[in-house]
Amino acid sequence: QYKQVEQYMSFHKLPADMRQRIHDYYEHRYQGKMFDEESILGELSEPLREEIINFNCRKLVASMPLFANADPNFVTSMLTKLKFEVFQPGDYIIREGTIGKKMYFIQHGVVSVLTKGNKETKLADGSYFGEICLLTRGRRTASVRADTYCRLYSLSVDNFNEVLEEYPMMRRAFETVALDRLDRIGEYRGEGFLPSPLPWLPFSRLGAQL
Repeated sequence: QYKQVEQYMSFHKLPADMRQRIHDYYEHRYQGKMFDEESILGELSEPLREEIINFNCRKLVASMPLFANADPNFVTSMLTKLKFEVFQPGDYIIREGTIGKKMYFIQHGVVSVLTKGNKETKLADGSYFGEICLLTRGRRTASVRADTYCRLYSLSVDNFNEVLEEYPMMRRAFETVALDRLDRIGEYRGEGFLPSPLPWLPFSRLGAQL
């Protein structure tokens, strides 16, 4: 597969620095494993595919209170719709003023959330961002930039809504936590991100924690 990439770079006479970035991307994206995971999983039965996805994402689930304490069926439904993505240092994952179409879960890496007034917040493993725009269909009012190589899982707005339609209590939980977070940091109200994950708590305990 990478030979095709090399042929592509050669055909278009890409500059050396761009070729190096492409090479580094593939190194971090596939970590030496050049196979079509989506195609492999697509040939398996649904129960086996779900079991493998849950196994592959076990560290992500363990690092996120959102997943760790939620209904296992909800977690499985979410995980089967996640898309693995890699971003390089300096890449803008989210840009201010764009319409929010995805939310992101950080498996590994560090990002900076850049807001108006040059405010900056760091997010790392186990954090997530971007879900408020999926709830409001609003525009991003902050940018998120990768500081390191970042291994993320993204969830599209359509898949987000599909899962939450099946689990309406989880939608209300998302909304409650998001609003409480924004109230807690008023200057971020309306942003397309949350600065850090909060424990997944019953509604009755949310107020006491914020």
